[in-house]
Amino acid sequence: MARNPALSGILFAAGGTIIFSVNDVAIKFLSGGYALHQVILIRAFVAMTFILCFIGFSGTGFRQLRTRRPRTHLLRVAIVMVSNVTFFLGLAALPLADAVAVAFVSPIAITVLSVLFLKETVGPRRWAAVILGMIGVIIMLRPGAGVIQPAAIMVLCSAILYAAGNLLARQMGSTESAMTLGFFVQAGFIIVSVAMGLWVGDGHLATEDPIWAFLFRPWIWPPIGDWPIFLATGLAVGIGGMMVTQAYRTAEAGLVAPFEYVGMPAAIVWGAVVFGTFPDLTAWVGIALICGSGLYTLWRETARKKEAHAA
Repeated sequence: MARNPALSGILFAAGGTIIFSVNDVAIKFLSGGYALHQVILIRAFVAMTFILCFIGFSGTGFRQLRTRRPRTHLLRVAIVMVSNVTFFLGLAALPLADAVAVAFVSPIAITVLSVLFLKETVGPRRWAAVILGMIGVIIMLRPGAGVIQPAAIMVLCSAILYAAGNLLARQMGSTESAMTLGFFVQAGFIIVSVAMGLWVGDGHLATEDPIWAFLFRPWIWPPIGDWPIFLATGLAVGIGGMMVTQAYRTAEAGLVAPFEYVGMPAAIVWGAVVFGTFPDLTAWVGIALICGSGLYTLWRETARKKEAHAA
């Protein structure tokens, strides 16, 4: 796999996105009773524990946390943090599949931004794959069906910021490991969440608005039954986050971006299993287009590698 960074990037992106979907459904489940910054704080502690253990057993150990790019890390942490907060605030007020559908503007944004800022070359076949997946998302989004609302706009903003964060990961990949990138992000989450808890954790800004209630409700001690969900969201963001970051570190952004569309079918499955919503025929058409775009890109990349070796 090391000799084929494109294929490994694709596998990391697809696998990491599927694991990340556990985080989305867990946050959606917890959004009815907890403050967002409390959820993020517990999640970040779990993810940080996983990352530190992983770093401790890695070949270079904690030496890899030394960096000459603290400002770039700070910028990426801020982008990822705002992206997370806006997505989860929108997720609290939208059905899971609708929120994830809007969020999948990010792969096409990544492809466009990779051309503009990283000077990557994206051929017509890759553009076709991204556009095909985007058409699938639009079919599932069903414009005019009431999805376009303030919560959806938050998710859209989150998607664009998410694209920018992944492009920074691509830019920093030559000097920073995926574990280092993950460490600084989780450290940022812990610091900001603690600060938010000290400021509004008593609930003095609590509101009944479905979006802002998630941000300003008071902290509570989670019952034992909710701790496995907190553990799941922390492990999902720790493992899935490192896998997606590794994908963008090692492969071209325009190549791996379409494979994040596998999160859409995952959201459909989670919606059916956890929240009792099941896709209709139109939704299945969208799923087919989304999956087809990723599979076509994988086939094309494999064929291109064989042609290169044959030559």
